[in-house]
Amino acid sequence: MWSPAMRMETRLLVWLCAVAALSGNRSPAGAAGRSCADTRQVYSEKGYSTSTAPVTQISGEHLRLCPQDYTCCSSQMEETLSLQSERDFLKAIEDNSQFLLTTFTQRHRRFDEFFRELIDLSEKSMNQMFTKTYGRLFTQNTHVFQELFVELRRYYSGGSVSLTEVFSDFWSGVVERVFSLVNPQYQFGDDYLECVSKHAEQLQPFGDVPHKLRVQVSRAFIAARALSQGLAFGRDIVNTATKVRECVRGLMRQWYCPLCRGLPFLRPCHSLCLNVMKGCLANQAELDSEWNNFIVMHLQKTSVACNL
Repeated sequence: MWSPAMRMETRLLVWLCAVAALSGNRSPAGAAGRSCADTRQVYSEKGYSTSTAPVTQISGEHLRLCPQDYTCCSSQMEETLSLQSERDFLKAIEDNSQFLLTTFTQRHRRFDEFFRELIDLSEKSMNQMFTKTYGRLFTQNTHVFQELFVELRRYYSGGSVSLTEVFSDFWSGVVERVFSLVNPQYQFGDDYLECVSKHAEQLQPFGDVPHKLRVQVSRAFIAARALSQGLAFGRDIVNTATKVRECVRGLMRQWYCPLCRGLPFLRPCHSLCLNVMKGCLANQAELDSEWNNFIVMHLQKTSVACNL
């Protein structure tokens, strides 16, 4: 025979099963009649018309992104919310990256303007000083110095230029012209002048000035180009990071499908948010190696400049 406790437990189980059965039998009808007032209110607060919003839940067979259960969203609402989810996500990405992007962009522009202006001022100052000191001897040979600054600008701008070769060619040109100027009584052919310039390093007509100038200018230009390229590359990486892949379905599931279910205040769980973000930001994971290469590369360039 069953004890009173066993009989009570049995009746409780039967009662729970009956409640579950009754709830299951009436859930579709109950869902279909549920009010969509909360959904309509939230939808309206976002600035959208509720003219296409159901008053009570309807069959969700028309839904493309959210589960096709009973829903408070029409096709137009789902489409509108999918676009809204994409805008919300892009705005969040932009808001979080804007400071870094602006920092890289502004500092690159300011440094680039500063250094180019510095080159211009250096060339102008040199022309004024040499014109005042040497007069026609300088003005008749200004193209040698102009070519030097053209190559320096090309190097700073990222051109495939060897600073060692640039200064070698510059001093060779200077030696040829000075040699002709100090020996005006002779006429030298191109072959002879070329021979003179080839032996300039051994003869050292200007002492150690060519070496010191090459080292000082090279150190400045290598560091300046590395910094300019680093800021530009950092800007490009951040800009690339803001370009996200298509992931509207995931964003809708995370943010607005609960709204369509009539549960606008239901927050997505952590694991869902994490999975959605992994999908939306999958391309950004590839930037990790680029960023590390960027850091290593520019540290090496800075090290080269310091070791000259």
